[in-house]
This record gives sequence, C-alpha cells and structure tokens, in this order.
Amino acid sequence: MDASTMFGVMLVAFLAIVVLCVKPLGSYIADVMQGRHNFALRAGGRVEDLLYRLCGVDSAEEMSWTQYAIALLLFNVLGAVVVYGLQRLQIFFPLNPQKFAAVSPDSSFNTAVSFITNTNWQGYSGESTMGYLVQMAGLAVQNFLSAATGIAVAIVLMRGFARHTVNTIGNFWVDVTRATLYVLLPLSVVLALALASQGVIQNFAGYKDATTVEKITYQNPQTDAAGNPIKDAAGNAVTETAMTQTQTLPMGPIASQEAIKELGTNGGGFTNANSAHPYENPTPLTNLLEMLAILLIPFALTYTFGKMVGDTRQGWVILSAMLILFVPLVILAFHSEQLGNPLIAKQGIDQVASTLQAGGNMEGKETRFGIAASSLFAAAATGTSTGAVNTMHDSMTPLGGFVPMFLMQLGEVAPGGVGTGVYSILIFAILAVFIAGLMIGRTPEYLGKKIEAFEMKMASVFILTTPFVVLLGTAVAVMTVAGKAGVGNPGAHGFSEILYAFTSAANNNGSAFGGLTASTVFYNVATGLAMFIGRFWPIMAALAIAGSLAAKKRVPVTEGTMPTHGPLFVTLLIGSILLIGVLTYVPALALGPVVEHFMLAAAK
Repeated sequence: MDASTMFGVMLVAFLAIVVLCVKPLGSYIADVMQGRHNFALRAGGRVEDLLYRLCGVDSAEEMSWTQYAIALLLFNVLGAVVVYGLQRLQIFFPLNPQKFAAVSPDSSFNTAVSFITNTNWQGYSGESTMGYLVQMAGLAVQNFLSAATGIAVAIVLMRGFARHTVNTIGNFWVDVTRATLYVLLPLSVVLALALASQGVIQNFAGYKDATTVEKITYQNPQTDAAGNPIKDAAGNAVTETAMTQTQTLPMGPIASQEAIKELGTNGGGFTNANSAHPYENPTPLTNLLEMLAILLIPFALTYTFGKMVGDTRQGWVILSAMLILFVPLVILAFHSEQLGNPLIAKQGIDQVASTLQAGGNMEGKETRFGIAASSLFAAAATGTSTGAVNTMHDSMTPLGGFVPMFLMQLGEVAPGGVGTGVYSILIFAILAVFIAGLMIGRTPEYLGKKIEAFEMKMASVFILTTPFVVLLGTAVAVMTVAGKAGVGNPGAHGFSEILYAFTSAANNNGSAFGGLTASTVFYNVATGLAMFIGRFWPIMAALAIAGSLAAKKRVPVTEGTMPTHGPLFVTLLIGSILLIGVLTYVPALALGPVVEHFMLAAAK
C-alpha cells in the first residue's frame, strides 16, 4: 500500500475505535454525573461523602447559575494562587532533587493561569525548571481540576435543556468532585499503568548522567563576572566552542502526569519536547493510546448530552458534526505534509535531501511516528484543547500548519476539549436554530426551549470573546517592539507564529509554533490574560444560558418545529461554525499561512 492508502486505513480504524467507545463511556458519565446508582457510586460513595463533610458541602443543596459561577471562579482563582506559590517557593520544598530555584514572577503567573484554564501553555522547559512536587501537587492536580471544571460546565448546560421551570442548575462542588473521582481518576490510573508498561518512566530519582558514544560540540554563551551574558557591538551574544561527552537524563513521575495530560485534554508536558520525548511517548503503541485518550471523553460527552436530554439522536447529530469538521482537516494536514516542500524536491540541493523530501516533510517529526501518526496527533491535539505535540508544528508546511491553527479558530468544537467541546458546539447549535428561525419567520426553538434575546446575547458574548482576544493580542504584538522581539522568522511565517500563539492561548489549547520566544515578560503577561479571558468569559456566558433555559417552560413539538436530529440540522450547524470561523479569521490567516503557501508555490 502507498502512504495515502495506509493513512486512510489508519484513520478509519482509529476513528472506529473512538466511536465504539462513545456510547458506553458517554452513558457511564451521564449516570455518575446525575447520581444514578451504579457500581462507581457504590465503590466511591463513602469517599465522596467524606470529602463533602471535610469541606462542609451540602451535596443536596443546589445553586442558581450565579452562585454556580461564583463558586467556579473562586475555586479556580484559588488554584492559580496555589500553583503560583508552589513555583515561587519550590526551593524550600522536598522532591526537588535538582535544587531548582524559584520560578520568575511573570513565568509563575503565566503558568498558574495556564493550568487553571486547561491551556497548559508552557514558556519554560519543565525538566529544567520544575521540581517533582510542583509538577505533581501544582500542575498535575490542576490537570484534573481544570478538566473537571470543563465537564461540570458541559453537564450544567445539558441540565439547562433537560430541566424546566426551575431556578437551579446543580451544585458545583458535587459536579467537580464526581467528574474527578468517577471519570478522570480511574481512567488516568489505567492509562498511567499502560504507559508505564511501555517504558514511560515513573520515579522520584535524581537526574542521571550518561556518557555519549561521541563527543558533542556546542556553543556556550560567555558571561561576565556577574554572570550576565557578554554581547558584541551588534548586540549578539558572544559564545565559545565547548565539547562534552556527558548527557543529563531527566527522571521523574512522568507516566502519572502523562495520563491526565491527555485524558483531561490538558497538554502540558513534563519535558520541553512534550509527547515527542521518548520518556513521555516512547513507542507507536503509546502514541496510539495517547491519541485515543485525547479524543475519548470529548466524543463520549456527545452521547452524555443525548442521554441527559432524553433523545440520544441529538447526541449522534452533534458527534456527526464534529467528525465532518475533523476528518477533512486531518486529511489536509497529512496530504500537505506528505507532499513536502516543493522547493527542496525541485532544486535537489543534494541527492539525500531530494530523496528525503520525496518521502514527505519529515522535518520536526519523530521517525518512530512518521508523517501519518504525526498529522493525526497534531489535529487531535488542536481539535481538542489538549495542545500536546509529538511533532514540531513550526516545521510543518504552510497548509500543514494551517490545519491545527484553524481547528483552534473554529472554537475547538471538532471535537473540542473535555467538556468545552460539547458546551461550545451547543452554543453554536443555539445560533444555528436562531438563524433558521429568522429564515422561516418563527421563534427559534431547540430541544423544547425557546431561544430568545437573552440567550442570543450570551451566545454572542461566548462566540465573539475568543476571536476578539486573539485578534487584539496579535495586533498589539505585531505593533510593539516587545511583541516582535520574540519572532524567530520574519515575514509571513513570523506573523503566523504570533497569530498561532494568541489563538492557542485564547482558545485554551497550549500548543505553539516553536519559532516564537514566548518566555518574555510581554508574552507571559499577554498570553496569561488571553488565557484567563478566553476561558472564563465564555464559561460565564454558558452558565447564564443554562440558568435561563432551566427556568423556561418546555414548548410542545408542533408541525412547525424544526427537527434537530437529521442531516439538515447537521448541515446548518456546520455552516454556522464555518461561517463564524471564516469571516472572523480569514483576513488574519491570509497574512500568515495562506500567503506563505502561495509564496512557496510561486517560488516553485
């Protein structure tokens, strides 16, 4: 089989496995989040009750949407304070065998916001910055809690459709506890054990020094007596050639963090190379398990939605829309990377280069994964809010790099992150029925609830907040010295690096084009604000919609009611998502990956 046929077989088989898991996992999530008696609640009920007693929570007391929003916001802000403090004080903590010093204030702020927002944007190298306690008690804990927050919001919006004439939408403390205890924790334990069995390391040992087979030559920056880098007249760092035959190998509790990193669609790696590092993702099998983990819960929540609203067809419709958006973009990414760089193939710089490029663009990719698995991983991670990478996105072809960027700009609804994907696409569903209602001159309805002015105002806030933050942040960055200083590649690709950074931050993804130096005060603060606004403003709007829907009466189905469980609605939903994405981002995309693609074609 040729490469395209093999990719097609791999894609179909992979998605088949994911879809087969949708119903059992989605049904299970619906049961535990609604408190239905099953084996999980029997096994963990005592632990759950103990947690409520320790925290003084009355599990039977429900909240209005405003109370729910306040509890959610305070809980996450407190989490940010804890993560910030752990970083700033880590030199005093145990489980820091490398004696890493305190992280700088701006980087600590950025990382704290990053991990409470499920973004996991990292402007630092984990293996050279964070001790084990900070990685576990700070970052890994927030991996669970930020994902649980997303699930909680999704469940609340589902309740809004399912309930009628009530003023409460649930209890935040119960929802986040059940999402963590019954969904994320057991799946993470199973995945962590599977990853460890394949060679993903899990220990608390100090770093190991290994002797390399050959000596390594590198450029070492020169410093003055105060330890500051020496620069020449042009402002460039002065270096000297150094040589070593010793390589330091990081250790640590990686398998446990890797599991929730993928299952919670978090994406923050224990190491700087993320899921390209052999300690995090050593084999094709672990790569498959991690891709499955990324997509498993986001797709399963569609069935949860259908079950909670009493019509599973509604869940399959949402799933179909997600897949129709996701699959063509995966194919485009693979096709673009498999074609490679036409300039190298045309010029034939040398026989080796020409031969390698003829096999596709392998720059920035791990040979143990290849183009097919790398393209699928990139699309899965950016179609969700994961942001994990097993390849360097900055080294992808212009159209190959366009795919992960555009998947994020669609609002990460194909299939979106844990919880965020479902509640985001449901907001677009509200928009779709509103448009349909305008077309036929009828008050729009969705699942028996009238969609009126308040819901549309909140939906507008939800949909427009992220593009506003992305485009404003990009504009400020390209107009300021501090913003342009981090660009490693001038021109169209440099613009793409900045656009990708703010797209990733505001959409709470966390992946990046690696050519941008983001570990500066400007980018730490700017992306930190983008992550916070991009996460919590839409969540507040979604909770407001849920509260409004729950208070409404259920409207009976009539002959004039538009069915929302067939191909027509799928088409309308996909059209609404694409319309928003295209109209909002095409001008910016035209300045980045699109013009870069045409420049490459023109040079050919």
